[in-house]
Amino acid sequence: MGGKQRIYKQKIRSTETLKKVFRAMELIAASRIGKARTLADQSGPFERAVTQAVAAVALHTDFDHPLTRNREDTNRVAVVCVTSDRGMAGAYSASVLRATEHLLERLQEEGKEPVLYTSGRRGASFFKFRNRPVERMWSGESDAPSKRMASEIADEILERFLDPDSDSAVSEVHLVFTRFQNMVKQNVEVRQVLPLTVVDSGSAPISNENDGDSNPEPLYEFDPSPEAVLDQILPLYIFTRVNNALLQAATSELASRQRAMHTATDNAQELITNYTRLANTARQAEITQEISEIVSGADALSAAKE
Repeated sequence: MGGKQRIYKQKIRSTETLKKVFRAMELIAASRIGKARTLADQSGPFERAVTQAVAAVALHTDFDHPLTRNREDTNRVAVVCVTSDRGMAGAYSASVLRATEHLLERLQEEGKEPVLYTSGRRGASFFKFRNRPVERMWSGESDAPSKRMASEIADEILERFLDPDSDSAVSEVHLVFTRFQNMVKQNVEVRQVLPLTVVDSGSAPISNENDGDSNPEPLYEFDPSPEAVLDQILPLYIFTRVNNALLQAATSELASRQRAMHTATDNAQELITNYTRLANTARQAEITQEISEIVSGADALSAAKE
């Protein structure tokens, strides 16, 4: 019985240590998520403003640009998977990886050749374990992405899409990430970035007609030319899409980690309570056994004297 008591006490000590780690990770995630939500919210209006600027150019020009044309000289398709660098975030990375796997299978069924890019060590490790080649990976900033990393990803996919060499170019670019809704809900999204669609499906169509309460779109003059304006705005458009996706993913990761660590802390406390109860039961059984042995010894001595 004494051995069982020591085992339970050891489990209590180890579980208390884990509880402290879980609690610390929960507090760290809670302290960072406010800034992450602010950055994600601030990136949304800028993304919409750039979208409206591109749409305005499209409205007043023929809008013929390489980034909007479908490439038919290659069947390679780039897929950018955004996961976390570390675990302890519940099913956050698993959900993104599952959606990426479905996308890769669908592309292969369509006769296309996926070219995989990953942001976050979890995604790179996942695909490496399954012997899927990763063209390029970015890591170290999953919960606090910088504009430098967003610019590198945007430049890479732009370069691959505009590459004149069909052996290294890609005809499409898909982005798989998690969009933050609230602290308890985050949705995995699969978005085609290139060839780009200027106006999102949820955006209102642009019109110059004044039909009652709607405001007419202004007329624009482009200097030096609409093509030069597009050459400057469209890469920025791609950057804003990538940057917003990374910020949304970072906020979702922190929210998932905070929720997962809160649950882990509660589970650790429940284990400590159960182990304490079992340790007390073992201690009571040990005391009962010792008393029984003492009484049995006393009875034996009394019988020997008689």
